[in-house]
Amino acid sequence: MTSVLLKVEGLRKNFGALRASDNVDLEVQEGETLAVIGPNGAGKTTLISQLAGNLRPDAGRIRFAGEDITPLSAPKRSRKGLARSFQITSIYPEFTTLENVALAVQAHAGHSFRFWRPARADPALTGPACRVLEEVGLALRMNVLAGNLAHGEHRQLEVAMALATRPRLLLLDEPMAGMGADESRRMIGLLSSLKRRQTIVLVEHDMDAVFRLADRIAVLVYGRVIASDSPEKIKMNEEVRRAYLGDEA
Repeated sequence: MTSVLLKVEGLRKNFGALRASDNVDLEVQEGETLAVIGPNGAGKTTLISQLAGNLRPDAGRIRFAGEDITPLSAPKRSRKGLARSFQITSIYPEFTTLENVALAVQAHAGHSFRFWRPARADPALTGPACRVLEEVGLALRMNVLAGNLAHGEHRQLEVAMALATRPRLLLLDEPMAGMGADESRRMIGLLSSLKRRQTIVLVEHDMDAVFRLADRIAVLVYGRVIASDSPEKIKMNEEVRRAYLGDEA
């Protein structure tokens, strides 16, 4: 029987007169892929930022594995088992692919980047980094400068950096943003392989990816969850169709 890994209760966040999160309630089961969709400005990235600890909510509570993590910082949440990829790629272009992932391993272990240069040859960092790069399909690109990777490879690398922290919950903010059709197919394949062993919250505009990957879909409109159900039921939900999906449903 599955258990609730993440529970969000009454989450609120205002930016002046704009309510970006409007009493959001969500649950994510262990091993589930929950997709969060909605039109631009619906509050999806704001929600992910609050879950990851990059943004403090004005009200409400976030529980992870039964623990109230609302007051915890992003680094402390990472050590609890949450990892986030960003809508805008955040990598170190002057480092190789391997070094970027090794940095993520090092950061998760709580070590300072001041000791990074001698640590580049540390097998305790590079060993786990190599295994993650193999997992995401970048093993043959490990010695390439990250700045020279293609856009789709940047997104794969960011997922690898998140996985390097050995998360229990992976928060993905538009991992297919800006991708072409071939790159999107590769990313869908990667996320499909992760589904078997990873709990995921996925924010994504690509509806093909959402309906292929999600076990359940939550729909945000003006910061409010208007529906949370299986992909089949979301497709048939008239309120969702009017608010967002339209002809794509």
